[in-house]
Amino acid sequence: MTGVLGFNTTRLASPHLTPAHEAWRQTVRTFVDREIMPHVNEWDEAGEFPRSLHKKAAEVGLIGVGYPEDLGGISEDIDVFHSMIAAEELSRTGAGGLVAGLMTHGIGLPPIIALGSEDLKRRIAPSVLSGEKLIALCVTEPSGGSDVANLKTRAVRDGDHYSVNGEKTFITTGMRADYLTVAVRTGGDGAAGISFLLVETDRPGVSRTPLKKMGWWMSDTASIHFDDVKVPVENLIGIENQGFLGIVANFNMERLSMSAQAVAFARVCIEDAAIWARERHTFGKPLAKHQVIRHKFSEMVRRVNATSAYLDNCAWRVKNGQSPISDLSLLKVQATRTMEFCAREAMQILGGAGFMRGHRVERIYREVRVMAIGGGSEEIMNDLAARQMGL
Repeated sequence: MTGVLGFNTTRLASPHLTPAHEAWRQTVRTFVDREIMPHVNEWDEAGEFPRSLHKKAAEVGLIGVGYPEDLGGISEDIDVFHSMIAAEELSRTGAGGLVAGLMTHGIGLPPIIALGSEDLKRRIAPSVLSGEKLIALCVTEPSGGSDVANLKTRAVRDGDHYSVNGEKTFITTGMRADYLTVAVRTGGDGAAGISFLLVETDRPGVSRTPLKKMGWWMSDTASIHFDDVKVPVENLIGIENQGFLGIVANFNMERLSMSAQAVAFARVCIEDAAIWARERHTFGKPLAKHQVIRHKFSEMVRRVNATSAYLDNCAWRVKNGQSPISDLSLLKVQATRTMEFCAREAMQILGGAGFMRGHRVERIYREVRVMAIGGGSEEIMNDLAARQMGL
């Protein structure tokens, strides 16, 4: 798709994308244009989108892409680029809350698929992948987020159940979720004492408090309290005291997905600013004919294309079984800073028009910070990358 500036506003041409990938893009794009675009401003102002959208997304394969077919997913001839394309196309809405809320299973379900027993997988995954049930990941606590090894929520085993006490916060889809994938401390201090538990939200002792946010309005966010919540041992995800590696592995895909979203949001900023710059006239000529404005577009495109190439490289390595922790960390920093730069420059080009509620650039601008913080802040990502380099 050639955009208003004569370059591909969907993404930089990639040698890794096949006709099957492009067919999948068209499927997702049609769904987004039909089911989401006409309503996205209304949903954002309302602070929620219909729960039925999960079922509609499941019907076109969005929810199940990349998950085992015997659990209700779509896995044949599917790779990581299919997931990236889904993130890119959903990001065309300019609504990070929509992406986060609709695809929240993307961080809540993988630990169960990777570590859970066959019984637990078959009990939970099919209803999530069909859009019937919602699942959320609970790791962050009031005392800390990225310092996962020192989380405080505790689960004490008593016979055939665990008793869970503690609090999680900033939990995406925390208010609507039916299931919670909860990181808990079952052993001693540090990473070696952490486990994952599946907690149904209708269990006695689970309470939830909604949180208001700067952005991501249509994605509900909650603090979740666990007061002597009784959880059967069958809900243990994986092996007791070996959940930390599952958390770390989950972060890798989350950061790749967030990077794809950030680059796509940057492209939206360029596209909307370019349309405006051609239509808006100042001092007797189109805004786009002013050299200072043209230079802004050149710089935005340069950063987006460089980041797109980095994104593709990391995705290709993940597809081929590698776990480039250092580069995935740096990629997230690069992508979110590119998004931030493009949101700022697009807002400058749009002027007052970009400041008006309901504009894609306005929404993206107020969601820059959550992208730079969520999934690992810039500071944590840079330090992690340096440590992976042996520094």
